[in-house]
Amino acid sequence: MQDNAAQNNSARTIHLADYQPFTHCVDQVDLTFRLHPTATRVLAKLALSPNPARPGHQDLRLNGIDLRLISARLNGAVLDLIADETGLTVPATLLPEGPFTLETEVEIAPAQNTALEGLYMSNGLYCTQCEAEGFRKITFYPDRPDVMAPFRVRIESDLPVLLSNGNPTGGEWVDPWPKPAYLFALVAGDLIATSADFTTASGRAVKLNIWVRPGDETRTDYAMDALIRSMRWDETAYGREYDLDVFNIVAVDDFNMGAMENKGLNIFNAKYVLASPETATDDDYARIEAIIAHEYFHNWTGNRITCRDWFQLCLKEGLTVFRDQQFSGDMRSHAVKRIEDVLTLRARQFREDGGPLAHAVRPDSFVEINNFYTATVYEKGAEVIGMLKRLVGDDGYKQALDLYFDRHDGQAATIEDWLAVFADATGRDLAQFKRWYEQAGTPRVTVKEDWDGAGTFRLTLSQVNPPTPGQPVKDAKVIPVAVGLLNPNGGEVLETTVLELTNSEQVFEFNGLAARPVPSILRGFSAPVVLEHAVDPTTRAFLLAHDTDPFNKWESGRALAKEILARMVTEGAAPGADWLEAMTQVAGDDSLDPAFRALVLRLPGEDDMAQTLFAAGHVPDPAAIHAARKRLGLALAERLAPALPGLLAGTVVDGPYSPDAKAAGKRALRLALLSLQTRLDAGAAASALFAQADNMTDEGGALACLLEQGIGAEELARFEAKWHGDRLVMDKWFSLQVLHAAPEALAGVVNRLTARPDFDMKNPNRFRSVMGMLAANHAGFHHADGAGYRLLADWLIKLDPLNPQTAARMSTGFESWSRYDADRQGMIRGELARMAAAPGLSRNLGEMVGRMLG
Repeated sequence: MQDNAAQNNSARTIHLADYQPFTHCVDQVDLTFRLHPTATRVLAKLALSPNPARPGHQDLRLNGIDLRLISARLNGAVLDLIADETGLTVPATLLPEGPFTLETEVEIAPAQNTALEGLYMSNGLYCTQCEAEGFRKITFYPDRPDVMAPFRVRIESDLPVLLSNGNPTGGEWVDPWPKPAYLFALVAGDLIATSADFTTASGRAVKLNIWVRPGDETRTDYAMDALIRSMRWDETAYGREYDLDVFNIVAVDDFNMGAMENKGLNIFNAKYVLASPETATDDDYARIEAIIAHEYFHNWTGNRITCRDWFQLCLKEGLTVFRDQQFSGDMRSHAVKRIEDVLTLRARQFREDGGPLAHAVRPDSFVEINNFYTATVYEKGAEVIGMLKRLVGDDGYKQALDLYFDRHDGQAATIEDWLAVFADATGRDLAQFKRWYEQAGTPRVTVKEDWDGAGTFRLTLSQVNPPTPGQPVKDAKVIPVAVGLLNPNGGEVLETTVLELTNSEQVFEFNGLAARPVPSILRGFSAPVVLEHAVDPTTRAFLLAHDTDPFNKWESGRALAKEILARMVTEGAAPGADWLEAMTQVAGDDSLDPAFRALVLRLPGEDDMAQTLFAAGHVPDPAAIHAARKRLGLALAERLAPALPGLLAGTVVDGPYSPDAKAAGKRALRLALLSLQTRLDAGAAASALFAQADNMTDEGGALACLLEQGIGAEELARFEAKWHGDRLVMDKWFSLQVLHAAPEALAGVVNRLTARPDFDMKNPNRFRSVMGMLAANHAGFHHADGAGYRLLADWLIKLDPLNPQTAARMSTGFESWSRYDADRQGMIRGELARMAAAPGLSRNLGEMVGRMLG
């Protein structure tokens, strides 16, 4: 079922300032589904009453898209109504002044719904996705998050498994907790469950089920374990218990997102549920753990307390991302998790903040809400929560969260409500802090040092908040800058202290020091800012060796590598001796966490370097960056060559495969070292590991090392022959080839893969496995011939009529176009203009293209 093009293109801009409560309250929802692939009937019975918050006798306007109205009744009397393209209006003249019941019957066609919003079919399985505005494709309803009601659902079908929200009661599903329509869920099909029992801290018995297609049940054990650990952690860390008798998860093949937190019935993209050592990597296991936790944690931060309107999306997503980051840190390594989170933030959110798609954590307007499920809302939203916790302390944070749950349970809340509980719990004025929610862009914090030679050391911190689209002038924010001081011997003379930068410039003084200290600035990445601090390579190497803060220890090595790469690109310089020596020390330091060592050895990415060079005033040359990165990797490999065999031997994991952090860390280090070794031995070690691998981490990692060096054709063919029947593993096969294709060969690789019969553009995972990697292959996508640009635009135009949401999200491959030279800018603008002119362009893709064109 396609979006109506006329409706999409005429969509108006929605503004936060225009919010008004809905005209009516929905007191009860009763739904009956008579399932059929092309003619599903949905009978809805709504108990409504006038909303006291909207005085006056007003029309009742219900949202609805692509619904065929069969009948409508008001208090049992037949209504003669005609639906329009976006909904159904019941005139006020027909409505009683008190409570009333409205019944509608509609027909929809799930099998034709390729947009994967509302009720659709995935390989014979009925499935729903209602966030953000998918419920209006199921029945006529006030589809907005501040309309909350208890639901009762009956599903009529001969399929063996019929699921919805809440508890199964007498052939129906009854959800006693009021919820907005975006949390509604239904699944029906031939499924099999892995089950477990859980008892909450207060003694409630809960049945846990993970539903999958027959044959996949052997790959659900880790997801179940992660769910149980998440439930127990939320009880101990936040005091939040589960509140229904059953908790269901369903794995679905065709899904636009990672997962969805529907009350009591989470629906997951299958790739974030199914795992076995042979088919899933360590990274897959870690993502499954984090996403299972994230969706479960939404039960309180998103479901029991939801958003008043979609402008408040960060209220549930930023907070829940922060909670799942805390959980993953507790389960694994806080230091490694923090580094990984910052890498993601810089790669996705900083890029977003620095381009035409920049928007505030809480935007003030939108055309298509699906376009604001972004790194800014999620990852930067989580960083804002982290800063708030850092400013008020652990005790203040706990008191505020307890007050938040007590005060707003069962409500649709706002950012103002959220900040008010912190102000009330801690007495802190957060008016200035609120700017983090209101202002787009990444602040730049500059540090200057002064040592008076007599025991006093001063740090001058200043902040600049760059202009972004629609926000040319910014006010100073509250920026928590965590600082430590080291003496010249590497000992810590000042433990981590949080400085609060609240003005454009401030001076902080430290007295009584015996010698000039070496400052460690922005420890733990205490704020999502760009730090500008002139540090020479020797000092960076010193911090890499001695800093007690794991994040800044890693950051020092990465900053060294970026400075070297920048000089190699712009000046033709040779790799720096300081960095090579520091990397040698880290690689051989068995006292360090292997996962941490792997992260230190990872070279900065090409897109990261393009942004770094652009910020420094250079026009980045993708081909030169690619070549410099290859030279630096070879130089590091040659420097470590004598030690590499011994280092690799030290990464062997004894015993059967386990996804635990210790074993995963060893494998991560092995693959980082193997990537270097492959530069020297023509792939001998990587081929050997591929041949003997008993897990996907080693098998896929060894294949990636080979492809990165332009070899491995035999292994690639063997991989395909072995895994051609596994859809999720074959997604990896597609991705690896595109990501590691030589720049000049990328277009040919993409054309070959998309011509295969198993390339299914209607499946979001398969489409992303090719088109997402096309944009991620920096030098290839930005090849001077422009073929990468044309390819991505061609496929987005093809996909948009079928799945506008995925097309819009994939269009962000173009968002950084303004970094590059005039020729590349012209080619990208041309492709954006071609997409903008495509007939019937959806409002999803249309809004994104329009914002990128400016």
